[in-house]
Amino acid sequence: MAKKGGWVTFPFIIAANMGVTFAYGGMVFNLMVYLIQDFNIKKINAAQIFTVVNGCIQTFPLLGAIIADSFLGCYSVIWISSIILSLGTLFLVIIASFSKLKPMKCVKGSDPNLCGTPSSFQLGILYTSLALVAFGVGVKRYNIGPMGASQLNTRKQQTRFFNWYVFTMYLFIGISTISIGYVGGKFGWAWGFAISGAVNILGLAVYLSGTRFYRRSKPQGGSPFVALVRVVVVAIRKRKLSLSEKMEDYCQEPGIDQDIITIPSTFFRFFNRAALKLEGETTPEGLIRNPWRLCTVKEVEDLKSLIKLLPLWSSAILVNVPLIIQYSSTLLQALTMDHHLGSHFQIPPSSINIFVFIGTCSTIFLLDRFILPMWEKLNRRPMTLLQRVAIGHVVDIVCMIVSALVEIKRLNVVKLHNLENKNDSVVPMSVFWLVPGLVLSGIGEGFHIPGNFAFNYQEFPAGLKSTSNGIVGLAIGLAFYIGTALIEYVKKGTNWMPDNINKGRLDNVFWLVGIIGGINFGYFLVCSYLYEYRKVEEEEISGDEDFK
Repeated sequence: MAKKGGWVTFPFIIAANMGVTFAYGGMVFNLMVYLIQDFNIKKINAAQIFTVVNGCIQTFPLLGAIIADSFLGCYSVIWISSIILSLGTLFLVIIASFSKLKPMKCVKGSDPNLCGTPSSFQLGILYTSLALVAFGVGVKRYNIGPMGASQLNTRKQQTRFFNWYVFTMYLFIGISTISIGYVGGKFGWAWGFAISGAVNILGLAVYLSGTRFYRRSKPQGGSPFVALVRVVVVAIRKRKLSLSEKMEDYCQEPGIDQDIITIPSTFFRFFNRAALKLEGETTPEGLIRNPWRLCTVKEVEDLKSLIKLLPLWSSAILVNVPLIIQYSSTLLQALTMDHHLGSHFQIPPSSINIFVFIGTCSTIFLLDRFILPMWEKLNRRPMTLLQRVAIGHVVDIVCMIVSALVEIKRLNVVKLHNLENKNDSVVPMSVFWLVPGLVLSGIGEGFHIPGNFAFNYQEFPAGLKSTSNGIVGLAIGLAFYIGTALIEYVKKGTNWMPDNINKGRLDNVFWLVGIIGGINFGYFLVCSYLYEYRKVEEEEISGDEDFK
């Protein structure tokens, strides 16, 4: 039988990534405009719904990862979530096609307060559709990463895979945001959503066609998180026992080669008691009689590795908050500005975030092809993943500074033309003033997003590889919720973000987030300085050529 896995699987797996990210960009990144135009939802409320949906997309992957690691495996979870995404897309197409499922459309120039508001039934159908889309996108997208990385054997190859995984993710989000935004505005959102769903189905078909090439990992047969809980429980039960210095007193994996025996680390030595063998706890063959009375050293070390990762993971939450603020606030700015590109063409407001994707894709391409090889040549060692993440932190802080300065400029133009009380008037300032902040946001993501994916995949225990990507998604999801809470706090406690942002101080929000980012960066530096990378034996795939 031919050896499975390797770079031959890359086109099939990346096609699935292209399909789901195209659907994500087409439906979710045009969501604010759709809600404002077709559901008569106020701008700030639409921004909040957008943020919550994105938060769900980032938190659902953890559930999908647990299912993949414990029961079904990545392969099955990907195609099942694709079907759920297709169902949610179908609902959105139906909503966009029938007027009874939407409130009465506003007449241009009429009082916004007189427009129809969506009924509870209409909102219920809408939210159900969005929940299905969020679940399908989140679970599928974040299982594709570990599915692809598991086809490769070395850290270098896996890191390169995550570079191109994130590259295609952002590339197709950008393409779909513009193309579906144009189709939705020109021909109707039913067509836009239908095209998004069709591309996802096409990507699924390509993914399934590569089934014979995939190396499919076997699920654990029970939640690996239960094993982690067992370590805590057993260690507490044996808390009064004295630790031994003899390796034979600790329980190893049954049948393990003595040459690769796991030695209990001194980090969090308390948990070593969980692997301390007592008389009668193992069979003559070395099997554990009751896993709630004795754990293996490997299980103990798996728990410790996750505990060591927690501080760095927590820093990844706040590094994503600028991204969330950028996505929602920039669109509010863009809706008030001049969208013309030349005398005849106008850029759809929802398409302005394309510059984030351009910044991310350009950064990843330059990193993979030029910057990282040059760094390795000059320093005689590769750039570490945590160094990449650190650069992302710094760029995000600079992004907030630039965004604050641009907003100050926009508010000065508003005052100059007495537009403070004219929410629907176009501020005579090009929307392209927003580009520098958006590109910087993309550059920051190009460093820290694939860096965090590869770092977590590399450092997580072998049985939790799907969860490694899900935990990154969870950090981004929590960032969306923190961003939402921050916006709500600002709205209630200050006058910085009224529905008419021409009367607000959005620049102060950017300054605030920049300060939070600076504090978080200091925390990250301390955590990364204290962190020790796992020592993992690497095995090259025989005959597997590097990706060109």
